[in-house]
Amino acid sequence: MKTHDIRVAPSLLAADFARMQEEIERVETAGADLLHLDIMDGHFVPNLSYGIPIVEAVRRCTTMHLDTHLMLAEPGPYLEPFRAAGADSLTVHLEVAHDPRALLEEIGRLGCRRGLAVNPNTPVDGMLPWLEHIDLALVMSVEPGFGGQSFMPEVLQKVRALRQAIDAAGLPVDIEIDGGVSPANAARCRDAGARWLVAGSAVFKAEDPAAAIRQIRGR
Repeated sequence: MKTHDIRVAPSLLAADFARMQEEIERVETAGADLLHLDIMDGHFVPNLSYGIPIVEAVRRCTTMHLDTHLMLAEPGPYLEPFRAAGADSLTVHLEVAHDPRALLEEIGRLGCRRGLAVNPNTPVDGMLPWLEHIDLALVMSVEPGFGGQSFMPEVLQKVRALRQAIDAAGLPVDIEIDGGVSPANAARCRDAGARWLVAGSAVFKAEDPAAAIRQIRGR
């Protein structure tokens, strides 16, 4: 996977779980680059989603990169189990680990891409010291916990700040934006510097997922 290429990551949270394999095949055929998995614990975020058995099932359905977003109050004990279940990247939140060094080192040891995320109200400055230790910087563009929320354009200033810092240091770090991304706002995300665009309802609920993915990707 080339750094800086635009990648569209449909969020499984928006899929019809009664037809999960069919849904995954539908977006993969439509041109999805990777699949975004939102893992919620009901503590760090006010919702529960799904866990290791679902990730294992998804892994059996596809060879796509599984971009696994751990919205967990205590992610440490779950890094190895999620990797064993099939995760290809593991992203933890700065809000639960102000010194995420140990978590990032463990993610790297497991052979996963190392991700660090910030919520909309968290200053991006706290992520800057860790850019050399990560492969993926995730900016939330909605409050985490529930799908289908409206995109928060004010977070694009964080994306721009990250893009400037990453480019100035010459680092191979991809910027991901997650929450409310759609064909209507994807160009703004790309222009700000995001390269991994997470889109749930905009892809899974689209009448033509292939067209939605092309529009989000910008070609």
